[in-house]
Amino acid sequence: MTAVRLGPLGADAAGELLTLQRAAYVTEAQLYDDARLPALTQSLDDLGAELRTARCTGAWLGARLVGAVRTREDDGVLHVGRLVVAPDLQGRGIGTGLLAATEEGAGAGMAALFTGHLSVGNLRLYARAGYREQRREQVHPGLTLVHLTKPLR
Repeated sequence: MTAVRLGPLGADAAGELLTLQRAAYVTEAQLYDDARLPALTQSLDDLGAELRTARCTGAWLGARLVGAVRTREDDGVLHVGRLVVAPDLQGRGIGTGLLAATEEGAGAGMAALFTGHLSVGNLRLYARAGYREQRREQVHPGLTLVHLTKPLR
């Protein structure tokens, strides 16, 4: 496989990112039997606005956007969100590389993220990357969010 290139992703790539995000979250929607997940219902305008203010790192394989992660730093915490990888390329280290790149570039002392309790692959990825469960939050009877953190220094 050709090397994956990582770099900043700007608002001009919102359409491409939205397509990738929706493709990546379809399996989550099936897992939770909920097609109304925020990542699936986010509008192009909302994503473009978010990309103008948030830090987003993309992963490209040639000219194709194959992964992305969004972060923001607040009070010494790097909040990691919407880590997505193209479904046909999952399990090849792209998510791990994106996560490591965002952590390396952070000025924060702690990273925090969350995922759903049924998202076993995500939980495994985060555990391998050094994240530890801090708490669980039941959103509704079919969804419990697992909150994880990792010290960065």
